[in-house]
Amino acid sequence: MPSVQPSRRPRGPSRRDPSAETARTIGFVSLGCPKALVDSERIITQLRSEGYQTVPSYAAADLVIVNTCGFIDSAVEESLDAIGEAVKENGRVIVTGCLGAKGEVIRARFPDLLSITGPQDYAGVMKAVHEAAPPVHDPFLDLLPPQGVKLTPRHYAYLKIAEGCNHKCSFCIIPSMRGKLASRPVDAVLVEAEKLVRAGVQELLVISQDTSAYGADLKYAGRTWQGQEYPTRMLDLCRGLGSLRDPAQRRPWVRLHYVYPYPHVDAVIELMAEGLVLPYLDVPFQHASPTVLKRMKRPAAAEDTLRRLAAWRAICPEITVRSTFIVGFPGETEAEFQVLLDWLDQAQLDRVGCFKYSPVEGAAANALGGPIPGALQEERLARFMEKQAGISAAKLKKKLGRTLEVLVDEHTPKGARGRSWADAPEIDGQVLIEGKLKPLVGERVWVKITGADTHDLRGVLSDEGVGNN
Repeated sequence: MPSVQPSRRPRGPSRRDPSAETARTIGFVSLGCPKALVDSERIITQLRSEGYQTVPSYAAADLVIVNTCGFIDSAVEESLDAIGEAVKENGRVIVTGCLGAKGEVIRARFPDLLSITGPQDYAGVMKAVHEAAPPVHDPFLDLLPPQGVKLTPRHYAYLKIAEGCNHKCSFCIIPSMRGKLASRPVDAVLVEAEKLVRAGVQELLVISQDTSAYGADLKYAGRTWQGQEYPTRMLDLCRGLGSLRDPAQRRPWVRLHYVYPYPHVDAVIELMAEGLVLPYLDVPFQHASPTVLKRMKRPAAAEDTLRRLAAWRAICPEITVRSTFIVGFPGETEAEFQVLLDWLDQAQLDRVGCFKYSPVEGAAANALGGPIPGALQEERLARFMEKQAGISAAKLKKKLGRTLEVLVDEHTPKGARGRSWADAPEIDGQVLIEGKLKPLVGERVWVKITGADTHDLRGVLSDEGVGNN
């Protein structure tokens, strides 16, 4: 289940006069999951390529674009709040993204919006921008970096390989919003990744709704990249990404998200053991009770996943597995919830997120009945997180004394903060680097681990390097 990221909102009391013959200016609000963030990056890249400028305040903007999330109720409310703020502070607002698929809901509350489009409708957004604020050509403003405009820090970037999903999970409305699986040709993905790495990106985060299904809709069609044939398939994409090198001839980190445990994933784990991609797998298990999984219409059984986890760890002992779960699903009994807690003990996952079930308009689960009271949902969430906290703390404690490669994300008053291969940005833990010597942001350094808690590690810079990982 995607999480809602912090909004990136322009500030200011009012908009400027759009009739001025200067470069058009756009305020941009980006909400939602990493896949929506990539949509925002593509829109901003297109805007910049046509001479538009993005600005951080409502007052400086000719108009405001709000890229919305509409997956769960809290995300819908945040999106509507963001639209309302943009309408109040600027007045000229274009809405796009997942909530845009429910245009009538938005239009009923905000009848004067310039345009409403659904997810990944880049052409629709640009058409609305052109009508509301025609571009002013300026050859200096038209220049773009080859990797496009990114909303992430310079040293990591999300790489979206497909849109949509073919699953019919009862709690999810993503297929109705983003459609069925639509994979990007493998050469297009590899060319984009190549540009990012050349620009200094040290970590590529591969995302889609179902990364394991990548290329199935294209019948795994072969494409040529760097003189070699690559089928449009998850395994071959990973091979291509693993062959990339930055200007200093370092292999970038490649991190896989939203991976369903299909049989062919085992071959990808072998690439992890070889060091071609990070030994990290984000698998959305969602629950462990067979009866709950059946009501969820999930494509995997809990018993199968335990066997797969054991097989993956046999192939690549260093692998980190993270997942997300839902508690309080309609009809969830105490016995079913206990199955989940017992499964956590057996699975020993490294990183875990958990959500209370929230009804989503249009989801099939709404018709199941048997809603779980909010207080009971809270109680089960607390028990779940307490169980996982003990597992996480024990796993991190085993890393004391080891030397890990860490990608530095930011400086702190006491040193720096970064992540190891086991930590995806914004959702996992961190490595706190202590000491007066502060490595550069975006640099990959070796850190000897001296402390651990439930979620994070602490350490000091080390020159022990490769071989101690």
